[in-house]
Amino acid sequence: MRALRFTQHGDPGVLAIADLPKLTPAADEAVVQVFAASINPSDVKNVEGRMSQTTLPRTPGRDYAGVVIEGPTAWLGAEVWGSGGDVGFTRDGTHAEQVVVPVASLRRKPANLTFEEASAIGVNFIAAWCGVVEAAQVQAGETIVIIGLGGVGGAAAQIAKRIGAKVVGVARGTAATSPYVDAMVDSQAADAIERIRAATNGGAAVVFDTVGGSMFETAVHMLKVSGRLVEISATDRREVTFNLADFYHNESRLIGVDTLKRDLVASAEMLEALRPGFEDGSYKAPSIAQTFALEDAQAAYRAVAAGTKGRVVLTLQTKRT
Repeated sequence: MRALRFTQHGDPGVLAIADLPKLTPAADEAVVQVFAASINPSDVKNVEGRMSQTTLPRTPGRDYAGVVIEGPTAWLGAEVWGSGGDVGFTRDGTHAEQVVVPVASLRRKPANLTFEEASAIGVNFIAAWCGVVEAAQVQAGETIVIIGLGGVGGAAAQIAKRIGAKVVGVARGTAATSPYVDAMVDSQAADAIERIRAATNGGAAVVFDTVGGSMFETAVHMLKVSGRLVEISATDRREVTFNLADFYHNESRLIGVDTLKRDLVASAEMLEALRPGFEDGSYKAPSIAQTFALEDAQAAYRAVAAGTKGRVVLTLQTKRT
């Protein structure tokens, strides 16, 4: 069984393909033949050594889609998808021809998604679900402002729209657009906060900030009374300041979300909750920018590190066997 491995941290040049012994699952585990596995920025950070929990040597990779080839009879041959905050860090990941996962984490992929599309859902939509549904508990009729409309922000907009919320997007530049938002605001505009307040009738019930760092101070001022601010990132700096008196007088709430706390089993529950939205067309799979064979994994990792727009996917099987 071939797998992408790294024995030391560094740039993608430390990645190498290794031939590993046959996988031996425990009684409560299954083996999945991986057909496609996307590469997330967190996978690149993992290889670089920016994830303190990682133990070496390790196979990276969090997201996957494939077919169960060993495990309970009821699951044999099933087309499945998965993701997790433990896989690729403290247990071997999905950038391999096969992966061992808990049986409890097995979930059938939406039949209308290809393996490549299904493998590109995981981290982005799980982060969005954690922020919109679990943390903020967005309700129909509420207004949510989403700062940053990349992978996670775009997924969050789709989830919020399906709930029945009004969605206002905040992105850099006047050309930014999204089919999933009701209004757009340029984050660089001098009157950005005033525009947000106009679009939200005085302030947002929820602000989902996928950028963090320097956007935090702006995000705080977008909230209506008792508004909820969800933070998932600290892109350009970790330390921020804000007026604490204004914050508590507004009865604002600040909530942090870390998808790395959701292992394969916890992530599976969210994927199952997301599945109906993909099946009925409410959710669209993200655009796949490039696909690479396992042999070209170093180039694939470099593409993600360079900020490629759209998803980068490793394709590990040319046909079902």
